[in-house]
Amino acid sequence: MAKKPLREDPIKHIVWKGDRLIVLDQRALPRTVKFAACRTAADVAKATKDMVLRGAPLIGCAAAYGMALAARRGKLSDVLKAEPVLRRARPTAVNLMHALDHMLAVAKSGPEKTLSKRMAAAAVKYYEDDLVGNARMATLGAALLKKGSNVITHCNAGALATAGIGTAVGMIRAGWLAGKVKHVYPCETRPYLQGARLTLWELMEAGIPSTLITDNMAAHLMKTRKIDAVIVGSDRIAANADVCNKIGTYGLAILAKHHGIPFFVVAPSTTVDFSTKNGDLIPIEERSIREVVEIFGSKIAPKGAKAHHFGFDVTPNALVTAIVTEKGVVSPANAANLRRVLTS
Repeated sequence: MAKKPLREDPIKHIVWKGDRLIVLDQRALPRTVKFAACRTAADVAKATKDMVLRGAPLIGCAAAYGMALAARRGKLSDVLKAEPVLRRARPTAVNLMHALDHMLAVAKSGPEKTLSKRMAAAAVKYYEDDLVGNARMATLGAALLKKGSNVITHCNAGALATAGIGTAVGMIRAGWLAGKVKHVYPCETRPYLQGARLTLWELMEAGIPSTLITDNMAAHLMKTRKIDAVIVGSDRIAANADVCNKIGTYGLAILAKHHGIPFFVVAPSTTVDFSTKNGDLIPIEERSIREVVEIFGSKIAPKGAKAHHFGFDVTPNALVTAIVTEKGVVSPANAANLRRVLTS
């Protein structure tokens, strides 16, 4: 299998057509590859809420395109109505808020006669910036790995979660191309199984040696196998460098600390929320318990069972070895270094 260049998106999962946004329906993977068409901002919001598309950077890119769709009639009022609909789609991923704030500013920056063209161009630029940033993070992150590393990753922080090659999986891919990554162990990521359905699919498509593990197997592997790094993405990073990511990330960080394993977070600068002082203030999305008590529509718990479904948890900055952004590496991960790297 030919190895594609780092900047290239290995999976065409989001395509802008001018009058609609075509997105890969990630709920169907890996059993079926099918696409959904979003023709309005409301369609984009629904696709985001329903997990047709997911991953913090991709949610931001989709929101930018959603705003461009709202501007197609050339009416600022349409854009203003669409913005809160998109904003409510997912509460935790700050990339969504960043994209909407940016696109709202673009909408208000000129006359209505150029609104549609201006918004479409801004959305495409937002997408392209994320694509380029992915490649930059991958290169910076791979430099932190030692040759022949065995790594664990969690959830899906790959191409499916971004515009380009991914954040955490982008770093892994760059490391593999450089001979630094030997083997990858993606956690299955209950309850939505993003690791099993999406990350493993991406790794296998790229020809990267990988073996799926259950979430509760990570500690055993760290104890009995040579694990050299844990690499994850993020949905929001607070001003003090606390990291919010898919539920289970916090536990992995604690395990990595105990076993002396570096814990790397890879995320674009748009994931950092300087308006949130620390991780305790990040809103944690609670999703339907059906995703816990059922798998693909089949019940796995007794009828009437109660369940929690927190979508995310927060890892304190003291457990993070480094945060890799397109603007540089934040290490140690703390408030001062985060602001220095992102604002210098």
